[in-house]
Amino acid sequence: MVKQHVESAINGKIRCDACPVMCYIADGRSGACDRYANVAGELIRVDPLTVIEATLSDGGKVVPFMADSQGEWDGDIVHSARHFVTAVGAGTTYPDYKPAPFIVSQKQDGVDMVTVVTEGIFSYCGAKVKIDTDRFLGPESAAVRVDGEQIGHVMTGEYGSQMLSLGGVHHLTGGSKKEGRVTCDALLQLCNRQAVEMTIDGGASLIVKAGTAPIINGVEEQRMRVGCGSATIGMFAKQWLGHVDEVVVVDDHITGVLSEHQAGKLLDVQPTGIKIKGRRSTPGRYFQVAEPGTGWGGTNISDPLSIIGDFDQKTAYPGLRMLMVSTTGEQFGYYVLDENLVPILQSTLPAPLQQSVDIIAENCEPALASVLFMGGAGGSLRAGVTTNPVRLTRSVKDALTHVSCGGAPAYVWPGGGITVMADVMDMPSNSFGYVPTPALVAPIEFTMRLADYQALGGHMEAIVPIEEALGLAERKLAPVADRAWPTDGRNFRWGA
Repeated sequence: MVKQHVESAINGKIRCDACPVMCYIADGRSGACDRYANVAGELIRVDPLTVIEATLSDGGKVVPFMADSQGEWDGDIVHSARHFVTAVGAGTTYPDYKPAPFIVSQKQDGVDMVTVVTEGIFSYCGAKVKIDTDRFLGPESAAVRVDGEQIGHVMTGEYGSQMLSLGGVHHLTGGSKKEGRVTCDALLQLCNRQAVEMTIDGGASLIVKAGTAPIINGVEEQRMRVGCGSATIGMFAKQWLGHVDEVVVVDDHITGVLSEHQAGKLLDVQPTGIKIKGRRSTPGRYFQVAEPGTGWGGTNISDPLSIIGDFDQKTAYPGLRMLMVSTTGEQFGYYVLDENLVPILQSTLPAPLQQSVDIIAENCEPALASVLFMGGAGGSLRAGVTTNPVRLTRSVKDALTHVSCGGAPAYVWPGGGITVMADVMDMPSNSFGYVPTPALVAPIEFTMRLADYQALGGHMEAIVPIEEALGLAERKLAPVADRAWPTDGRNFRWGA
């Protein structure tokens, strides 16, 4: 457990200065955030300091049979000293004038490196949620609610996914106390990979949990669509050739029609006289064939024939074969035109067409909910790194400083400030905490060369060797597979 500096004590209670709430904590009790406790008169960080350590199976390099950057080879087959101290369980810099809890030095590939470790108090934070489904969740910009309180809104949809923007300073601090509390609690659960129930105004109810399939209106999603209707036509047109005369791939965004599509033209598929309701775009591509919903291809229809008008009697003919299928392959129907050119649903699907539907389904990736933490590392947090915070910002922008969150790679947005985004599935479990201001507490690490740290005005007097930090670590984890090591030289621009 990591000890925290104590500013004052009154009547046997310690006044914790780890956040603006400034709790007085009695012996044997924890503060409002459950992160700090009074143990026999000492303020202790409750959660364990977490270290990532690599083994050979996790990507560690074999030590050559000669002197390496650490000295003569001692018989160790792997870099057992390959550790990275995360900010999980490290403690915070608040009230910000003091150095970060851990400023750790170590050699990496013969270069003196420094990692500055702190748990940031993020009032300016939120989560971007990607939900792999073509189901209609709600109108764009519609409110997302938990316990009746708005915690975010629906964003513009992306290819095969619905997107939510949750949290942010206005929901955390700009509304009622309940709105802030509910928003903070929902963000905390989502970022710690727990399930959250939410509703969308004018749309669906859903349960979201990072790394699992979303549950929409009580039904667990299975597949992410293979593509829009037009893309599906292009991908699988050859498989239908000779087995069917027309294919319609129903999709809320772009419904595809094989005989009119360029893929069908190049394969010499003959016109069928089909008429699609909706707004025609380029040949074989139709917009707005139906309203958004949870039916075929993310539309509100249960009968695909409802998007088809009367066939052209000059072109269509009795016996014309037509396949209608959704973009996930979950819904499909095989029709044959009768003497009146009316599509009649057939009881069985020919084997070649069943195979094509199965291939569409096979090409659909499993439905998944992804949660990305997003926060702005403000001036106060940066002061724990350097006496001149703007230099840290410039160092990050110049790729001299690598930013990670709990050891996970963080994407740094362009433009001013240090706005980071990280996949919570890449971070250690229970990486996030909260303070009742309300705000999330999230780990963040800044790694750079020792010389660069000194140049940006770093707290040189607070640097400790990694061995000292490792002595306090209580949780050691293997790195996430296929992720760059946080201190890998490829993460940096090595300047002169």
